[in-house]
Amino acid sequence: MTEILTSAQMRAIEAAAIASGHVTGLELMERAGQGVVEAVFAEWPALAVAPHRAVVLCGPGNNGGDGFVVARLLKGWGWEVEVFLYGDPGKLPPNARVNYERWCGMGEVGSDYDRPGGWECDLLVDALFGIGLRGPLRQFGNLFWNMEDMVECFPVEPHHKIGRPAIVAIDIPSGICADSGRDFPHEDEHYRFAATAHLTVTFHRAKLGHYLGDGPWACGKLVVKSIGLADHQWRREEQASIARLTGPDYLSGLGKGADSHKYHHGHALILSGGVGRGGAARLAARGALRIGAGLVTVACPASALIENAARLDAIMLRPLRGETEAGALAALLEDIRINALCLGPGLGVERARELVPVALRARRATVLDADALTAFADAPEDLFALLHAGCVLTPHDGEFARLFPDIAAKVAAPATTGPAYSKVDATREAAARAGCTVLLKGPDTVIAAPSGRAVLNAAVYERSAPWLATAGAGDVLAGILTGLLARGLEPFSAASTAAWLHVEAARNFGPGLIAEDLPERLPAVLKSLT
Repeated sequence: MTEILTSAQMRAIEAAAIASGHVTGLELMERAGQGVVEAVFAEWPALAVAPHRAVVLCGPGNNGGDGFVVARLLKGWGWEVEVFLYGDPGKLPPNARVNYERWCGMGEVGSDYDRPGGWECDLLVDALFGIGLRGPLRQFGNLFWNMEDMVECFPVEPHHKIGRPAIVAIDIPSGICADSGRDFPHEDEHYRFAATAHLTVTFHRAKLGHYLGDGPWACGKLVVKSIGLADHQWRREEQASIARLTGPDYLSGLGKGADSHKYHHGHALILSGGVGRGGAARLAARGALRIGAGLVTVACPASALIENAARLDAIMLRPLRGETEAGALAALLEDIRINALCLGPGLGVERARELVPVALRARRATVLDADALTAFADAPEDLFALLHAGCVLTPHDGEFARLFPDIAAKVAAPATTGPAYSKVDATREAAARAGCTVLLKGPDTVIAAPSGRAVLNAAVYERSAPWLATAGAGDVLAGILTGLLARGLEPFSAASTAAWLHVEAARNFGPGLIAEDLPERLPAVLKSLT
């Protein structure tokens, strides 16, 4: 899996490389500027053919130093380049100061902005703050007013229609927190105050803020350029703090051997709602079956048996008959071959409150989704007392806020200082409290284990799949996850893989997707991986 870093982790990697003597800070800055120019010419080949006009906005830190390198390289390419510095040249960091002076040998540096007509250039480079921003731009005093004028000149959604100028951000658009993807607030809470770009160029590894929150929206297209840093050797105690992007890492062991039979691949049990409410469970069951669970059973009220039988063939059915459904479920779970459970999709809140404790006492791998989570909104601690390490909770934002209201409040609070509290932070804290894996859904789905291990399944940039916003898609995800648990994957690996496959199945289908299409696309996705 690909590492995604916090700004502090990136700075630690750079510091270690410099301390080793293999590279200097000036060399890294030169490589970064060269990487930006290469990315610009690759994205807009016409800009490499003939000289154009650029405006480079440099900030008071090393991001500004990168900007001075870009300005110098473009000038050497024959471009007309105008540079603005928002800050005191005497207070620039040493390496940025060197590149400031190098630029001053080639051109002037402006400090005041007063152009109501806009920048009138072909390329606008945002080298203001990058990953170094630690709070709202208003903290920079008089500089803030110039910054406000500058940001107002950025199109609200520039990457939806590229015109003139093309906008490139170095590291991350200014005003976006590199650790959370959140935009730092303006003094007027109704005013968005962050730059946006057509192209964002970052270095060595992507940062969390590129994938979380508003980050993807602000970044436009993301390009990660190498600046010659070796893979960092994290100490064992640091490993859990490194987030990663999901991938098909755990699928290699899921092939079916010629001598295997269905019970080698697990038996998943999906609990269903009553009459007219079984669709969600059927979607989940189909997902579990398509991912390769050996057997899948839907357990439903006796009154819903005929309805489900009319819709299911390869999926087995068991009615929950008895004095109570709880007793019937307990009896069903005496079959030790049933090794993975899914409760929640279409189950009903009252029934979930009765049946979830029975399922959890069986100590099987268990997915709790939808109604199984909402059922404990008034007493989350009751649920936490029942959970075990084999569980996976799969809330969306609303369900997460019901179970973890204090954690959700921290995510929702204005990002007044950086690094701002992120969705990764929230999911890790929730997993530690629940004592099990938590999968917090969204375009920036985060999966975390109680140990702090975390991965991000981001359906953004080239993996964007907006058509996943359709009824029942979450039920299929719960089923895929349950099927992977039945096949023997441990909870964190199963959740990470299920989230990745869910997006890949949607991308394989494309626009017009409905939930029923997702399980049927899994074979094509799996075949493409082999």
